[in-house]
Amino acid sequence: MLKFSTAGESHGEALITLLSGMPAAVPVDPAFMDHELWRRQQGYGRGGRMKIERDSAHFVSGVRHGRTIGSPIAIQIANHDWQNWREALPVEAGEAQKHRPLRSPRPGHADLAGALKYNFGEARYVLERASARESAARVAAGAVCKLLLRELGIEVLSHVVAVGAAGAGLDTIPFESLRELSTRTEVVLNCADALAEGRMREQVDEALRTGDTVGGIFEVIAHGAPPGLGTYANWDERLDSQLAAALMSLQAVKAVEIGRGIAAAVSPGSAVQDEIGFTREPAGGAYTGFTRKSNRAGGIEGGVSNGEEIVVRGYLKPISTLRRPLESVDFATREPVKAAYERSDVCVVPAAGVAGEAMVAFVLARAVLEKFGGDSLPELLRNFAGYRDQLRNY
Repeated sequence: MLKFSTAGESHGEALITLLSGMPAAVPVDPAFMDHELWRRQQGYGRGGRMKIERDSAHFVSGVRHGRTIGSPIAIQIANHDWQNWREALPVEAGEAQKHRPLRSPRPGHADLAGALKYNFGEARYVLERASARESAARVAAGAVCKLLLRELGIEVLSHVVAVGAAGAGLDTIPFESLRELSTRTEVVLNCADALAEGRMREQVDEALRTGDTVGGIFEVIAHGAPPGLGTYANWDERLDSQLAAALMSLQAVKAVEIGRGIAAAVSPGSAVQDEIGFTREPAGGAYTGFTRKSNRAGGIEGGVSNGEEIVVRGYLKPISTLRRPLESVDFATREPVKAAYERSDVCVVPAAGVAGEAMVAFVLARAVLEKFGGDSLPELLRNFAGYRDQLRNY
């Protein structure tokens, strides 16, 4: 079973990713890993923290001579801001006057709920772990999963569909456009529609001017996934339910859509289903000769991938830390005050899309390993090749 966990605090010494269940002999490309982490840091509307951090994946275990070795993979990402927080967040007791308590909970954050849950007198410890800084560790895990999927011809990328009230005008997007976006050396809002990206930027500028924040929608597309991942047999094994849970686990994501699920809810059935055809000469990368006129289902039917691109959207609420703080209550006095302010972003939709890619890549890598097995990459590829032959001969 492929699984991962993360550890670390936002202003702690480092973030840690522990990934286990990865087969042996998967090539690991450090430059690719660091580029994925760099992509998560980019985007118009990011805050001052991203000027401090230079995220890089340091492999502690599980990779030797450029390949995975079948044992748990441990990855460390240093927090450069730790130098500014060593005395405020020491492991030992430290000096109380140097601590930096979060005295008033911020609406929309985990501050109050977490403080109540763990019986903390203030919310510093809650903020440190609930922070979206943790998503960097997820991107590291997802990057390794992407390297595995790459060996099977599966790619996972994202783009921004909307920021605030500004939405892209593209109904569908060629995957090649996402490849081009992912290789840019300067990221604005990671939108394939240049005109819409300009309108999105205006939304960020307005939020910045007014001391507010802005959310949006990102779309993750998995290209080249075979039919047959996931199952309809049990509720928790359905591929769409796993993807929805994975994206909902990301900080600030409040809704998830598979394909055109939201529009489908208010449309007649004749305008929702993807009609099926067949060709005896399938295109180069096709798994079967079965074709679709559309992909409104987002590549998943009945909890099972159907061979079309897998399309998942994450709906991101605006970041909860506002430079124009909302009303709150002081933890100690219970008196009304303005919510605490911590250095924060105005818009993180492009970064959330990269974190979304990581979660989708993890779910698909786990589904691939569940279906095809293999303790090493050569064994996995043999099993996968046999399944491709089965599909061709269907």
